[in-house]
This record gives sequence, C-alpha cells and structure tokens, in this order.
Amino acid sequence: MRTPTLLVLAAGMGSRYGGIKQMDPVGPEGEFVIDYSIYDAWRAGFRGVVFVIRKELEAPLREHFSKKLDGKMDIAFVCQELTDMPEGFCCPPMRKKPWGTGQAVWAARKLIPGNFAVINADDFYGGGAYKIMAEFLTSKDCDESTYAMVGYRLGNTLSEYGSVSRGICTVHANGFLTDVTERTCIEKTSSGARCLIDGKWKSLTGEELCSLNLWGFHTSLFQETEKLFREFLTKNSGMPKAEFFIPSVVDSLVKTGRYKARVLPTDEHWFGMTYKEDRQLVVHKISELTKAGDYPAHLW
Repeated sequence: MRTPTLLVLAAGMGSRYGGIKQMDPVGPEGEFVIDYSIYDAWRAGFRGVVFVIRKELEAPLREHFSKKLDGKMDIAFVCQELTDMPEGFCCPPMRKKPWGTGQAVWAARKLIPGNFAVINADDFYGGGAYKIMAEFLTSKDCDESTYAMVGYRLGNTLSEYGSVSRGICTVHANGFLTDVTERTCIEKTSSGARCLIDGKWKSLTGEELCSLNLWGFHTSLFQETEKLFREFLTKNSGMPKAEFFIPSVVDSLVKTGRYKARVLPTDEHWFGMTYKEDRQLVVHKISELTKAGDYPAHLW
C-alpha cells in the first residue's frame, strides 16, 4: 500500500496571534511548530507532505523545508485562493479571504495520490497521534466510505490566554462519530470550560471529546467536498465572513449514512500558537520534550 501523505493547512491569517505564527521559531535551532509535526509524521511512516498556503509563504517555507526533507519526504505546495471555486461559481466582490478549512483541503485535490491525514500548521498534536493515524491510513479500515479522526479530551486542548475553536464530538458506542459541531469560542475555566453559543455561555466539563482537525481520509473525500462546497456557496456566497469547515463536511457525510468516521482517542496534550502569549509556553514545552529525549536537539 502507498505510504500516506500529510496535508498541512498553513494558509491561516493569524488574526488572533497578530503575525505569521506558522513561521515563528520555537525550537532550539529555530524550528517552527510544524517542524515537530512533520518529524512526528515522518517517524510514523508518512513519506509525503503537501502544504496549503498563502502565496507569500511559499518561498520562505520552501527554503526552510526543502533541504531538511530531502530524501525523507516528498514536498509540494498549493495556494488556497479566494477564487478557487467549483465550476459555475465566481467570487463575490465583498469576499476578502478564502472560504475556510473545507476549501483548504479541497485545494489540494490534484496533489494527493492516496490516503492522507490533515493537520493545522500551528498545532502540536503529539507523536502518538500520528502513529495511530498512520496505522489507520495503512490498514484496510480506511476506504472510500470510512474516514477517521483523532479525538482529544477538550481539557487537554485549551489555551491559557483566550478562546479557541474546536469541533465538539459525539461518539457512538461502536467508536464511530455521530456528530461534530464546530464551536468557535471555547474558553478555559476553573471548573473545566465554557462555550459561547448564540450569545450565551454554556458550561462544559473539559472531558468532552473534540476534534483538532487531525483527520484521516481516502481521496473519495475530494469529490464529496466539492458537492458540499457547492451547496455552501449557493447558500452563503453573499455572506463575507461565512466559512466552510472540514468538520462540517465530515458531519454532513456521516449524517447521510453512507460514510463513517472512526474516532481514534488519544491522551496526548495539545499546545499551539493561537495567541502571541502562547509562544513562550510552546518554547518551554518544546525545550522540555527535547531534554526528555522525545526529540533530538538537531531535529533534522
């Protein structure tokens, strides 16, 4: 079986972070968070990486990674363009940014040869998450109608400095996803967490299972995503801030009854670069993991 590909969503604007967080050094030799994700994926058996980017990030990312990954992983880049839409649709003049993570994944449709995993560039997922995802993607369990998601305990994924977006999941006793709802404002509290829904705060325990956009897919996803993207654009093309999320794509497919998404639980702890204040904590945690021997000081 073909080795799986890692699809990295790196086109985010970093509005809450206040800069290009995908390229903010956090490691002992100037590594980015994504260096550690790619390293973990490589150790788990991934042999190709595709970056979905903004045009201005291609040259610096190519310079940063080309030599490091030479002989280890094939590397490719694709720009997430505002105007990359299904045939018959055109971008409305009021739209100023791309259409969200669903479109970002769809943007890579011509570059992914087989089963693949999706991650965010600014999130640290933990090496164990890549191992269980690689096992799924290289097994017979992954097929045209069966996908997967690594599920994290919500309390292991929150920032100390502000709200985060998470896909809150409901899982059937058989281990398959029954529902995932994207929540764009979740905050840590002394008793767990809280989520803003329709202008009102709802308390959460922190034990809820959530998605961090670490998904595993068969290439059948691209055709289905295009269909759902068409539906989204028909309803929302006149809304300048509407976003087409990949968890919503999966949720829609699961609810048709024709697709399944296996939930792969992990005890890994997330950390990432949602806010500028997060950076020092990330630097500290990377340093601790390096001292503990989880990563070599000279990563590549």
